[in-house]
Amino acid sequence: MKPKQPITEPTEPSRRDFLLKSTGLSAAGCVALSATSATADAPTSQPLIESGDTVLFQGDSITDAGRKRDLAAQPNHQGAMGNGYAWMAASQILAGGAKKGLKIYNRGISGNKVFQLADRWQEDCLALKPDVLSILIGVNDLWHKLNGKYDGTLEKYEQDYRTLLDRTLNTLPEVKLVVCEPFVLRCGAVDEKWFPIFDDYREAARRVAEAVGATFVPFQAMFDRAVEFAPPEHWASDGVHPTPFGSALMAHSWLDVECS
Repeated sequence: MKPKQPITEPTEPSRRDFLLKSTGLSAAGCVALSATSATADAPTSQPLIESGDTVLFQGDSITDAGRKRDLAAQPNHQGAMGNGYAWMAASQILAGGAKKGLKIYNRGISGNKVFQLADRWQEDCLALKPDVLSILIGVNDLWHKLNGKYDGTLEKYEQDYRTLLDRTLNTLPEVKLVVCEPFVLRCGAVDEKWFPIFDDYREAARRVAEAVGATFVPFQAMFDRAVEFAPPEHWASDGVHPTPFGSALMAHSWLDVECS
């Protein structure tokens, strides 16, 4: 009778392997990007996500990523999470298995600006009582202004954003906040009329994060570095919405927050 082979537990894919497979980068490119672009500003060394936590991703179409609304009530469901960075990050967290009882949701809605988040905040955020709340918002606050569909200002963006996070902390004082930097790449719909005002929106998001002690994820810095390895269209074909490669890179950077 042959001796039984020992049972080996599957191991979680490394962040580096995830980035290599998802983006098609060389090992050298992966090392360079990881060393310079995926550095999040974490206010404390406390683990971001712990066993039993509810994690919520919020934002616009970049977070929405085609999620199915009829499945929204189901945590950890790929259809409910969409096909973008939120699902890619969530799937890596869930695949590890070390943190039990997690509930991860996506409530991003395409086209949203900050004031539209506020309009639905009770149902799509506060009622879920997240332990970790990640928000990526801002590109539509400028894009829709540039195309004449919105008359908001930089000052309104920053004030509305700060008010939204203050409201959140008043209701959920223990929530851990992650503010993601809005980003664009210079291709597709993004031309010179976006600049330098878009940089001001990025800085406003950073100021809001610092004011409330949130972790800040520097997506623009990440993509600025990424275009040294592949053209902008590789990461976001229209300059705004990430390709699967861009989403994978975003997930990698977000996961660096989770691990910090």
